Amino acid sequence: MPPAISPDRVRHADQVRLAVDIGGTFTDVVLETPDARYSTKVLTTKAAPEDGVLDGMMRALKLGGIEPGQVGLIVHGTTLATNAIIERKGAKTALVTTKGFRDSIEMAQENRFEQYDIFIEKPEPLAPRTMRFTVPERIDAKGGVRLPLDEAAVEALAETLKAKGVEAIAIGFLHSYANPAHERRTAEILAAKLPGVRISISSEVCPEVREYERFSTTCANAYVQPLMARYLESLQSRARAAGFACPLLLMTSGGGLTTLETAVRFPIRLVESGPAGGVILSTWIADNMGIDRILSFDMGGTTAKICIIDDGKPMASRSFEVDRRYRFMKGSGLPVRIPVIEMVEIGAGGGSLAGVDPMKRITVGPESAGSDPGPACYRLGGTKPAVTDANVVLGRIDPDRFAGGSIKLDASLSRQALDTHVGTPLDLDTTLSAFGVSEVVEENMANAARVHAVERGAELEGRTLIAFGGGAPLHAARLAEKLGIADVLIPASAGVGSAVGFLRAPIAFEVVRSRFVRLSAFDPAAINTMFAEMAREATDVVKLGAGAAPIRISRSADMRYAGQGHEILVDLPDGPFTKDSVAELQKRFDAGYRALFNRVIPALDVEVVGWILKAEAPAPGRAAELPMAAAGESGAPAAVGTRTLFDPMLREFASVPVYARTALKPGQSMQGPAVIAEDETTTIITSGFTATLDPSGAIRLLARKAVLQEAAQ
Repeated sequence: MPPAISPDRVRHADQVRLAVDIGGTFTDVVLETPDARYSTKVLTTKAAPEDGVLDGMMRALKLGGIEPGQVGLIVHGTTLATNAIIERKGAKTALVTTKGFRDSIEMAQENRFEQYDIFIEKPEPLAPRTMRFTVPERIDAKGGVRLPLDEAAVEALAETLKAKGVEAIAIGFLHSYANPAHERRTAEILAAKLPGVRISISSEVCPEVREYERFSTTCANAYVQPLMARYLESLQSRARAAGFACPLLLMTSGGGLTTLETAVRFPIRLVESGPAGGVILSTWIADNMGIDRILSFDMGGTTAKICIIDDGKPMASRSFEVDRRYRFMKGSGLPVRIPVIEMVEIGAGGGSLAGVDPMKRITVGPESAGSDPGPACYRLGGTKPAVTDANVVLGRIDPDRFAGGSIKLDASLSRQALDTHVGTPLDLDTTLSAFGVSEVVEENMANAARVHAVERGAELEGRTLIAFGGGAPLHAARLAEKLGIADVLIPASAGVGSAVGFLRAPIAFEVVRSRFVRLSAFDPAAINTMFAEMAREATDVVKLGAGAAPIRISRSADMRYAGQGHEILVDLPDGPFTKDSVAELQKRFDAGYRALFNRVIPALDVEVVGWILKAEAPAPGRAAELPMAAAGESGAPAAVGTRTLFDPMLREFASVPVYARTALKPGQSMQGPAVIAEDETTTIITSGFTATLDPSGAIRLLARKAVLQEAAQ
């Protein structure tokens, strides 16, 4: 039986919170109470994801001795929207657009992301040509009506859409960001004629210039809306039936929380919700520990995500690509214009499949075994080797203790799969095959980090690597060695790090408007009126989840020199604009432009293309500080056993001590090579590192040279 619920916990029910992160392989659940944190992992149930979510939540509650009615908040992040697009398992979607623009989403930008590949494969539009329709209407770039909407054509189109059995409709008209009247009227007519069909209009989903990106984003929103609506409404209904009476908030790709109702309207904003939670965790840890330069490393079952964080701010973007076809090459995916934390994501996870290509090279990913059938060692029918299989053979994973012992692994199946698909083609033994797979996946991640840093003008030297996710602590030390990073941090509850990050995220919503304004003709009154309308829209959404909590408003703008084709994001000052604001706007643009390009262009006018407003409030019960314990211990802790581990430096197996993370005390240190085991993950300390338990509960790995330098000081 679970322990009894204390009266103190009942009084602090608003601080009893659950976080759920659905990944490609595992669903992670974290229960946080005023005095403890509990976590669990369950396999993702792809056919009905809510089954795994509810199972995980009830397991976590049992661990903490909490009843469903005592939970004050549920925060949820999911990859369902992303997976539906990648696997093309969304709704039957139609696009209704301006006459003459039927093929805009297929013509795209008419560029080639791979210049010399004559067999280039572009992503297929989510609305095929047979499901794209046009109606006569035209609005110009300033919002003026050039051709009134032909309502009779819209009504006739409704019958065609009904006959084709459409489940979702995306409406995208030319220049609707400047005047949405035609889109709204078309939606009204179609909604009356087609009850039950989900409708997305581009002036709400993505009210920005550039019709290809706007139409693509709206199609993606419509494509996943029926699926996400069914899932979210089913989850809420079943959670209510199970006794949960608290709010359910959704993590967005921009690093904020939003309400279930908003998520149902704009499910496209959830595409990178899981990775965003991990970045929020890294930022929170860095802020509490006073670390200025971070490389966030999240490795799960399907992908690895890497993000640069400087001065407590992760890099942000307003564009993202889903379903990149050329090994995550930029330009090969479907563009969506949404607020997103900028990171590099590659197909390198525990379930990523390994093989040998025609040139006799070991390849890893992007294809993943997922949770079904999973890696070969899962004994669920998988026959191809995954990264997890390599880690089992190398001694990094204990087959009897995987996921806290809830999943028993078969090492013989790992060896068989590696021999068949890697060893035999390359004439390697099982150990070298596993080591080759490990080295390739780690080099893939290291290279992605290097490219990510170069593209953003950042350096990796001197950063702290914060590693979390089920797979990251297994590979963090080796990745740090490849990148020349001497400081690695494995936070408490690292195996469910993204879910922990959900509990640190603010409730937030972002609103965007496209309006071309040159600084030489700046009209402060018009901009103030526009921002007031945007603030009302954003705060109305935030209040649904934040209640009476204080709401903070921040503003930014996409700015460029007149005539340029691309913009930079510039933070805007608070308060109403005046004529004197022009000088401040110019100053901020110059600083941002110089930081990126090391120069400015004198005597050239600057224009604003897009205006962005973000409203945010702290989530209920949000912890403000990282708990710290006194570092009263020193020396090495007692090992709980030994394990035969492959040492990548010596290229041979060695018997190394195994430490239980739950038994470690702050201040205790361990020399590598060694293993630190816990239920959700395992930390591998290579021979080049020394590990210490930090007062925050994090494992801190310092390269030996850094340890010697610190001792000398």
